[in-house]
Amino acid sequence: MADTIKLNTDDQEGFVLVDKDRKKSISEDELSKNANGGTEMMKRGLYERLADDIKDEVQIICSRVREVDTHRPVILWNHDLLGDPEVEHLKDAEKRKRFAKQVFVSHWQFTTMHLGLGVPYDESIVLKNAIVPIEKHKKPDDKINLIYHTTPHRGLEILVPCFEALAQTHKNIHLDVYSSFNAYGWGQRDEPYKDLFKKIEDHPQMTYHGYQPNEVVREALKKAHIFAYPNIWQETSCIAAMEAMSAGCIIIAPEFAALPETLANFGFTYQWKQDNNEHARTFVNVLDNIITGMPQHKDFLDGRCLFQKMYADEHYSWDGRIPQWDALIRSLITRKS
Repeated sequence: MADTIKLNTDDQEGFVLVDKDRKKSISEDELSKNANGGTEMMKRGLYERLADDIKDEVQIICSRVREVDTHRPVILWNHDLLGDPEVEHLKDAEKRKRFAKQVFVSHWQFTTMHLGLGVPYDESIVLKNAIVPIEKHKKPDDKINLIYHTTPHRGLEILVPCFEALAQTHKNIHLDVYSSFNAYGWGQRDEPYKDLFKKIEDHPQMTYHGYQPNEVVREALKKAHIFAYPNIWQETSCIAAMEAMSAGCIIIAPEFAALPETLANFGFTYQWKQDNNEHARTFVNVLDNIITGMPQHKDFLDGRCLFQKMYADEHYSWDGRIPQWDALIRSLITRKS
């Protein structure tokens, strides 16, 4: 086995693992090395799928720039939002020269960076996130299952009281919550949500599952009818929504940040409200209408969800995304040589 060293020995600054013969292309930083969130799923999924002859011929940095390799083309794969301190360097044209290409995960995200930081079109490309399509399956028909499967700060505090209100009149609904900052190794950040988690645990029509590996969540999505997502956090892209689309779930979410782009006019969306009380009132009305109408509109909803799944499986599959990454990397290698 080749020896490995740290280019930077200060863990607070992050590091890049280096073989004495070859350098691994995907860089790790202090926040991502122990995390299993969406960004980590993407970079590990990409690395394992890239062709062997190119996978270590470039350096791919996910969002946080710590070490830049001057001997290979460097791709900055940006998952962050405008306003994050980690992206401020992009307004400096000289600093942008370190990167052979910048990859953004949605057109909404790139547009904000272009308008907010002056990132040029010709230095950038949008390559959306990707998923493994969820296998065909049959939904249970004994009750209506709702799911929330992302971190708690993205809207769980709106969902829970809305569900409590609906559960009083809809005895056939159940909510499964897969949510914890343990996905990123930040268990201490769950503290402000402990009372909310307890409320879920104590409710007979809700189940709190905490953090679970992606394969467990994917199985849960097969049993879910509705992805209930009253989102209050700007998404640059939404892998949870992509997987819910592939699972044939009805998606209820606001028209906020990159969600409309990700959902591609599928799902049942509503105008986002900045005030959480107004947001809750809008969300609960949409959710109530969907739940109430599901029995009589089953054929319509089944057809819509099937079309949605076909779209997601085609447009968000790794099988379609890898050729785009392959073409990009080969073009940069050729340009470098």
